[in-house]
Amino acid sequence: MDKNNLTGLLLISLLLVTYFYFFSPEPPPAQPQGENQVTVVDSTNQTNPAAKQEIAPEVVLPDSVLQAKFGFFGLAMSGEAREFMLENEDVKYTFTSKGGILKEAILKNYVTNEKETLVLIDEHSHKISEFLPNNSGQPVDLNQLYYEVEKRSNTSLVFRISAENGSSLERIYSLEEKGFVLNYDLKFNNLDGVVGGGPIKLVWDQKMKKVEKDLDQSRQRSTVNYYMVDESFDYLSETSTDPESAELTTPAKWVSMKQKFFNSAIITDDKFENVVVSTIVDESDLNTVKDAQISLEIPLTSVKAETANLRFYYGPNDYDICETVAPSFERNVYLGWSLFSSINLYLIIPVFEFLEGYISNYGIIILILVFIVKTLLFPLTYKSYISMAKMKVLKPELDELKAQHGEDMTKMNQEQMKLYQQVGVNPISGCIPMVLQLPVFLAMFNFFPNAIQLRQEGFLWATDLSTYDAIMQLPFTIPAYGSHVSLFTLLMTISQIAYTYYNNQINTAAAQGPMKSIGYVTPVMFMFFLNNFASGLTYYYFLNNMITIGQQLVIRNFIDDKKIRQKLDNNKKKNKDKKKSKFQQRLEDAMKNQEAQKGKSIAQRARTKPKK
Repeated sequence: MDKNNLTGLLLISLLLVTYFYFFSPEPPPAQPQGENQVTVVDSTNQTNPAAKQEIAPEVVLPDSVLQAKFGFFGLAMSGEAREFMLENEDVKYTFTSKGGILKEAILKNYVTNEKETLVLIDEHSHKISEFLPNNSGQPVDLNQLYYEVEKRSNTSLVFRISAENGSSLERIYSLEEKGFVLNYDLKFNNLDGVVGGGPIKLVWDQKMKKVEKDLDQSRQRSTVNYYMVDESFDYLSETSTDPESAELTTPAKWVSMKQKFFNSAIITDDKFENVVVSTIVDESDLNTVKDAQISLEIPLTSVKAETANLRFYYGPNDYDICETVAPSFERNVYLGWSLFSSINLYLIIPVFEFLEGYISNYGIIILILVFIVKTLLFPLTYKSYISMAKMKVLKPELDELKAQHGEDMTKMNQEQMKLYQQVGVNPISGCIPMVLQLPVFLAMFNFFPNAIQLRQEGFLWATDLSTYDAIMQLPFTIPAYGSHVSLFTLLMTISQIAYTYYNNQINTAAAQGPMKSIGYVTPVMFMFFLNNFASGLTYYYFLNNMITIGQQLVIRNFIDDKKIRQKLDNNKKKNKDKKKSKFQQRLEDAMKNQEAQKGKSIAQRARTKPKK
């Protein structure tokens, strides 16, 4: 190519670039989804049911072509999207005629942490597809069709697609006068030659919206729960930040996307088959707690009178409400393992709800609850104190035995056991009452963080007893502690250290050796652990410590150490010639055998040691 040709090509290229940059026509605006527009969904690749469905590019086809290709469903592949509402005293549900599906769920009696309207789901945070098998060989997504509204009231709504020959498809929603359950019926009328024989495949993808103060705590208490037809219950890991998934081998009765205080669920009286659930955390998304996916199949063989009867739930994790929704649905409210949940169900919750009926301040309710629980447990506290007082009185004799047999631990233990038998003291009896109180302590650990009644209820400086009560924000983050100071957690720690100090003055066994240090280190460890927990919980533990100290001070005024000493001396005289119990004899024999084996090991090592 000569120089003139090259120059010409460059000039032509420059002109073309200039033209398209300054004079190119505006691209046509995107056509709104309306007449003659259809979304065709490729559902042939279903190897991962929980994955988001790939949507093919939108194509514009004439109505006649749509009806020829999709038959009955071609009638509804174009139209206009309109909104309708169902509403009662608890919820407001907004539906759209495109898909005949729920678009938004507002919980009327709750607000977000920012005091805004609590929109549990909206069109940006959730998507449900329902693939109906079609005799044309191409599954149809019922949620991409356009419906006409057949009839409507405040609590009932019918979306309908109908043909001139009388065949029709209806999506019927109904709502009770109160409550959060949305009833859903899918009816097929004269569609035997249109609908295929396979199941309806439902794919639900939801971004759990952040509505609480603490995003990290919300993520650690959000998951997917599921209840099977064999009455077993299971869930994905709550605390994991890695992708979690499960493929159920047993059909399910309900599946719930559970957050800390709210959940979205699908429920059936029959069964869901081939259920796959998954969750994933996008730590960069500060407005989303977790992404959850549910894929399941609704067998058409379960349709009775051409009706698939389902229910949706968009509401709070309130135990009393959830137990009326479906069998075991109240398990969305975690109350701990079996023993702890029983304590919560039959003791804590009834008392708590009784007090709610008379007192509106939840700080006062918790205070009264502590008094009631500590009163019920007072016999155990009293017995523990008496045991510690006996050990305190015996301290001079125990010190004497230690001085005599300090290096011979076996002999020391034998003499101690002998002394305990003579004076009638069980060295571990002081621990047993404390151990018996531990289940109540742990029951509270599960109750308060999950009690929706405490949500956004304030007391003193705590604006929300369901989350931490920060009185100071730190300019840095302390590992395992956080970037704030929770005052109730701090008070709980101080009161626990004070209780440990006071307890060591009585319990001589706990005030010796490494146990003394452990008693002071443990409260500090709990301070780190509980700094991000519900202030209602740490407030309860603070009150519990203070009342325990008060109880022991009262008991101390009624206990005379001299009388205890006299009683132990009387027991010693009475039991002087008493035969050893079988338990004590076996214990002493075990100690002797252990000492003998130890001596043999030392002798064996001495014999095998090489001579220099």
